[in-house]
Amino acid sequence: MHKRNEMMDRPVINNDVREFLRRDQKQLEGKLLEIEKWANENRVPVIPHETVAFFKWLLPLLSPKDVLEVGTAIGFSAALMLESMPRDGHVTTIERNPDMIAKAETNFKLLGLKDKVTLLEGQANEWLEKIKSNSKDFIFMDSAKAKYYSFFPECYRILKMGGVLAVDDVLQGGTILNDEKDIPKRTRKIHRKLNEFLDVVLDHPAMDAVILPVGDGLLMITKRDEADFSFMKEE
Repeated sequence: MHKRNEMMDRPVINNDVREFLRRDQKQLEGKLLEIEKWANENRVPVIPHETVAFFKWLLPLLSPKDVLEVGTAIGFSAALMLESMPRDGHVTTIERNPDMIAKAETNFKLLGLKDKVTLLEGQANEWLEKIKSNSKDFIFMDSAKAKYYSFFPECYRILKMGGVLAVDDVLQGGTILNDEKDIPKRTRKIHRKLNEFLDVVLDHPAMDAVILPVGDGLLMITKRDEADFSFMKEE
């Protein structure tokens, strides 16, 4: 059911500091804590606790009411965001893996969130094209890393002016700056496409962007102006 992801074991910061961030920051409670523990024990790739703590701090400040997530997995991050959003907030989340969809639906039901979540089943690129422009306050992209480049144009179009796009796992266990020849062949496409993605967004005049060294690197983008990124879409 779950593919091994070796990047889960490669901290982008000192390992002792990482463990401190995961152990000593405020922990979750109740059923959401149980889901987090289950995911960690079963090696299911959900956002690590330092990212959890950051979202728990960030979302109340942004107070988004309409959120899009690309990559539902077992529904943990969607549930976490809803816990930190206004009561009338809603999350639309996209997932293609049938096993993940089934587990996410179970978790949403367990947490009493079925009315607050719209789970779209299928390919993200197809669903993204159908979502209205400038309609989402916050977008969390945590899907196939090699697809970030081609998903970005639609995500940026969908994001409201002043809205925030969070993109997870952009540092690849600290290997993002390595020469491509030193990257295992099976992950070279991810390495190349992530670098191409970062080359576009980090210094683009239409947005403010910053990478935070939490988890495996969390890229935060604020939309400041409209821009055409159609050149990034797959043919």
